[in-house]
Amino acid sequence: MAGVPEAGDVNASGGSPGILARERTIAGPRFNRWLVPPAALAIHLCIGMAYGFSVFWLPMSKLVANADPVACHDLTFWAMLFTKNCNWPVSISTHIFETFIAMLGISAALWGGWLEHAGPRKAGFIAALCWGGGLIVGGIGVSIHQLWLVYLGCGVLGGVGQGLGYITPVSTLIKWFPDRRGLATGFAIMGYGGGALIGAPVATKLIEKFSANGVPGVSGALICLGVIYMVQMSIGAFGFRVTPNGWKPAGWTPPTQTTSKFITQRHVHLDRAWKTPQFWLIWMVLCMNVTAGIGVIAVASPMLQEVFGARLLGLSGPVTLTDAQKVAIAAAAGGLVGLISLFNSLGRLFWASTSDFIGRKPTYFVFFVLGIALYCLLPTLGHLGMAAMFIIGVCVILSMYGGGFATVPAYLADIFGTQMVGAIHGRLLTAWSVAGVVGPILITRLREQQLAAGVASNLVYDRTLYILAGLLLVGMICNFLVRPVDESVQMTDEELARERALQKESTTAVGADVAARGAFGALGLIVWAPVAAEFLIGIYIAMQKAAALF
Repeated sequence: MAGVPEAGDVNASGGSPGILARERTIAGPRFNRWLVPPAALAIHLCIGMAYGFSVFWLPMSKLVANADPVACHDLTFWAMLFTKNCNWPVSISTHIFETFIAMLGISAALWGGWLEHAGPRKAGFIAALCWGGGLIVGGIGVSIHQLWLVYLGCGVLGGVGQGLGYITPVSTLIKWFPDRRGLATGFAIMGYGGGALIGAPVATKLIEKFSANGVPGVSGALICLGVIYMVQMSIGAFGFRVTPNGWKPAGWTPPTQTTSKFITQRHVHLDRAWKTPQFWLIWMVLCMNVTAGIGVIAVASPMLQEVFGARLLGLSGPVTLTDAQKVAIAAAAGGLVGLISLFNSLGRLFWASTSDFIGRKPTYFVFFVLGIALYCLLPTLGHLGMAAMFIIGVCVILSMYGGGFATVPAYLADIFGTQMVGAIHGRLLTAWSVAGVVGPILITRLREQQLAAGVASNLVYDRTLYILAGLLLVGMICNFLVRPVDESVQMTDEELARERALQKESTTAVGADVAARGAFGALGLIVWAPVAAEFLIGIYIAMQKAAALF
């Protein structure tokens, strides 16, 4: 089997390496590098359900049929964690999302260095156990109506699975595709943006399937999804192969310092990388881009309804809406949610691939300049009643939000080298944790303040959008200040050899010059077919939802 060492290969302790060991995943001569992206997609399509988790909030608020609304009204957050007699308000349940996004960044930062040594198979398999197992634990918590267990399962344990699963493919893909780093990471991280496209509708159907006696089937849905995701992610984890030391695509010549001063020819250790100004400037670049984008995601549906209202149905002037018209407006807003999910996903592949041709720094410059223009233009489009242009603007913004996630691993590889890019990326994802909390809070609280001050509902987002444009300006300045790292922080030849020894990169019976030159063939089609079908089904569902806009 490709990637399995010869019988004589042993680990440092003298015994045969375990099935999850990194040295068991080194590619053999018949392996083809295009078999790696489907493994990454299999994992990211599962953890990408994070974006679709909102389908659970309303059903989770209806689990206790005979709850006393008066007795439950004044319960504190801590009391809600342990009550068995009161329904959980949506405002309490939504903190589960914030919890696993925070844990995503924390776990990626804590175990990114370990992942580089352990390899993608072991890390991906543990991610499968944590994300799938976390959903199962959360489902058990719902079944016994203990919110603390839901937080522990979906939020904490699931968040660890999110973090490990998110960064597992990064270093591996970048080393397999040194000629197209953006394309490679775009493929994988596109899956994270698209996971909710199919995951959310499946979760909705499962909730209906397991509903009984008027109680939504949240528990059964979570447990079922947990099992499905655990299996799919495990298959993806065992599909990973890593490059032998020194491998490069046939006929490819690495860029020299003269062709691109922003692509380093050496490597920076994790312990030094996160102490450089370049790391923190890129941290701010990602944080500002994500904060602005996630702020729009958090209120996309109500924003469209409040800004345009009856004009979405072609009606003008003050009108009294019928119940059927209100449902139609809500459906149109739901169509926007489906559409931006699609752009969030496809934008990851488009912009990351584009960065291979124009460079990472110029790509972010486009994000910030175009983003600032669109955020400042949206209020005017709302005042003019130009709903179609408003929707297009939001979709472009969300494509750049996703594109920022997919481009940043290649940006890091250019600046810090590829040896420890997965670990460095893990530390950088703390920016996402911060943005995942700050963005929604910022935009919802500003909205509440505007409404309390008597601002009309169709105008409450104007100031917020201008503030988000200001955040992008900060990000643009930080991106402008990014420079190549100083040679003094780069690893010496001895340090690099020691790091490669820890990663077992020398453990292979196949030379780098002949490894992984196999044909794509029938195996490639078989491997790609399931993940491609899953993603295309998600696109079809999103387009069905988006049809309500038209």
